[in-house]
Amino acid sequence: MSLSEQNIREKEFHNKLQSSSKGRFENIFYKAILNAWEDFYDFLNLNAKNSEILDYGCGVGPIIEKVIKFNPKKITGIDISDVSISKAKEKFVNISPKVELLVDNCENTNFDNNKFDIVYGLGILHHLQISKCINEISRILKPNGTLLFIEPLGTNPLINFYRFLTPRSRSKDEHPLKPRDFNMINEKFKNVSIKYYGFLTLIFFPLYRSNNSKVFKTLVKMDQLLFKIKIFQFFAWSVLITAKKN
Repeated sequence: MSLSEQNIREKEFHNKLQSSSKGRFENIFYKAILNAWEDFYDFLNLNAKNSEILDYGCGVGPIIEKVIKFNPKKITGIDISDVSISKAKEKFVNISPKVELLVDNCENTNFDNNKFDIVYGLGILHHLQISKCINEISRILKPNGTLLFIEPLGTNPLINFYRFLTPRSRSKDEHPLKPRDFNMINEKFKNVSIKYYGFLTLIFFPLYRSNNSKVFKTLVKMDQLLFKIKIFQFFAWSVLITAKKN
């Protein structure tokens, strides 16, 4: 497996992260985008059946645990972190023969052309060189295959200031997505859809405990109304990206 200096740094960061018994402090904020995860899983529930799927940057396999219940033909999970893959293999050893787990470089995988119906990921593209991974995803997707990713945005100045103050919480090369990254996706794929999440739900996250809260549901509705106005899209925390291979 050929790795760039950036790939090596990411591998070392995630091996260290997965070897630690402590969770990241930032995890407390993720409830602000639980509606993004709901939409992510709803899409896979509707489209995964009998599909050949790649979990792109699978970590220890939390998404696979859910998606395998949607009856895909097969799920392959890849990650640059051998520690993550080792943990994932322990988790799935007795679960399903439909799951294959591999240590691989997402920017330059070992898969054949036109292999997968769906390639999905959760917070992985911003760890990679966008141009490389977008070309690679296009190569390994079947014609009219689907890309599905949740990714953080890099356009909210307050969130960026928090990132500046907490550099040890993330790898050196992380780069939350900006308009130029979406331009690359649009150039390579068709039917590109970007949905925005996490403005008021993030600001007021101390006011609710779960996505079942009436407060959370109200904030979600207000967010989606605001995101219809373009300037508010720049203040979102995350996006759900769907697209089709040309």
